[in-house]
Amino acid sequence: MEEIVGKFTPEDIEKAVVLLVDDNEDILDFISDDLEEKYHVLQARNGIEAFAILKCEAVQLIISDVMMPEMDGFEFCAKVKSTLEFSHIPVILLTAKNSLQSKIEGLELGADAYVEKPFSPEFLQVQISSLLKNRNKIKEYFSSSPLLHLKSMAYSKADELFLEKLQDTINQNISNQDLDVEHLAEKMNMSRPTLYRKIKSISNLSPNELINLARLKKAAEFLNEGLLKIYEISEMVGYSSQSHFGRNFAKQFGMSPTEYVNSKIAENRKA
Repeated sequence: MEEIVGKFTPEDIEKAVVLLVDDNEDILDFISDDLEEKYHVLQARNGIEAFAILKCEAVQLIISDVMMPEMDGFEFCAKVKSTLEFSHIPVILLTAKNSLQSKIEGLELGADAYVEKPFSPEFLQVQISSLLKNRNKIKEYFSSSPLLHLKSMAYSKADELFLEKLQDTINQNISNQDLDVEHLAEKMNMSRPTLYRKIKSISNLSPNELINLARLKKAAEFLNEGLLKIYEISEMVGYSSQSHFGRNFAKQFGMSPTEYVNSKIAENRKA
């Protein structure tokens, strides 16, 4: 890994795929027309149709009406948030109901935002932009913070359990220089495409980029403990060359392993 991973450009948000779910054709067209300049918009008429789209499209955000036939918005939201492959996707619920109980129900099912009809297009745009920007900030913070755990990017209980298992699996095999997405998928009991898609969606990293970042973060843990020499840590986290390890560590975190150790020593002295 020769490049810093986890960095974003403003265009990343504009390219987001938004899935719009509503049984009202006029509402679908109205919202789609307003969003199409910034986002790629997909449409579904109910939760069943929407779930089928999720299985074949990489969706970054869902906007769903609550009152729909076959599968309503509450049931659809609950299914999304409890399905490992999609649980990270933010969901905005639209409803004509303005009762507090309705809002509570939606939020308890994992909805990330609640918008009452009628609403202004500008308000919906702000909600979408805010959710996507916040997700990207979390991903960037994870990538640039040496000691931050993988589960800091979890958006649901399903995500948290998945990320904890993923972190444990990588850590158990971290000295293996050949650890890659094939090995990881086998050990996680997931298909390679499913694992790739989940990791890419939740972190904006490929599995191999995430493995490399996990190696560097584990190295930062060892450096922080101060019990091992840098060349020992380099080998323990799967690097064949200390110089290669040092270059990658510096590119990712903005300081060499030695500088990182010295910064921690200085912090401890101040404390």
